[in-house]
Amino acid sequence: MNQSKVHELLEEAISENKSLFVISVDFLPGDKIKVIVDGDKGVPLNECIRISRHIEHNLDREEEDFSLEVSTPDITQPLVVERQHQKNIGRILKVETAEGKFEGVLESVSETGLTLAWKTREPKPVGKGKITVEKKETIAFSNIVEAKVKIIF
Repeated sequence: MNQSKVHELLEEAISENKSLFVISVDFLPGDKIKVIVDGDKGVPLNECIRISRHIEHNLDREEEDFSLEVSTPDITQPLVVERQHQKNIGRILKVETAEGKFEGVLESVSETGLTLAWKTREPKPVGKGKITVEKKETIAFSNIVEAKVKIIF
C-alpha cells in the first residue's frame, strides 16, 4: 500500500473544508486503511463519504485491493490533537497527569497547554464548616497522560 499517496489524497480532501482536521491514519494488516477526521463544529456524514470517495477513486484497485474506513472520533476516546481541545472549550474535561487527576470546565487552550476551572468545598480558614472555593489549574500538554470530555446525560 502506497501510504504517502493515501496521506496526499487525504490532505487534498481535507483542504476542501477548512473546518476539518485529521486525527489519525492507520494502515492495518490486510490492507485496511482507517482514517479518523474531526471538525471544529463536528463532521457531517456526507463529509466522511466525500473524503472516502476522494481517496478511493484516486487509488488503483487493480494494483492493490484495500478496504477504507473514514469515520469521526469515538466520544469515549481521549483528545489527542490540540484542535480537539479548542473545540471543547466550555465543556467538562477529565484530565489525568502524572501528578494526579483533574476534572473541570475547560476555560482556555494555548499552544503549550490548557486551563481547567472548578469549584470545591474546603474547610473554612477560621471556625467550623466549609466554604466553596474556585480553583484553576493550568496543565501543559506534555504533562497530560489522558484528557477526555465528560459525558453528561
